[in-house]
Amino acid sequence: MYGWIWRHLPGPTWLKVIEVLLLAAGAVLLLFEVVFPWANETFHISGEATV
Repeated sequence: MYGWIWRHLPGPTWLKVIEVLLLAAGAVLLLFEVVFPWANETFHISGEATV
């Protein structure tokens, strides 16, 4: 999968590195802003550990 992404990104190696970092940051932002809040409300996940 990572090889496929790397081969399909345009530009020289230094530009591909920047593009990969931006894609990773976008994925993390999407998770924290959309997926995790949705999962918290849907599955009623609390931030506290149970003992």
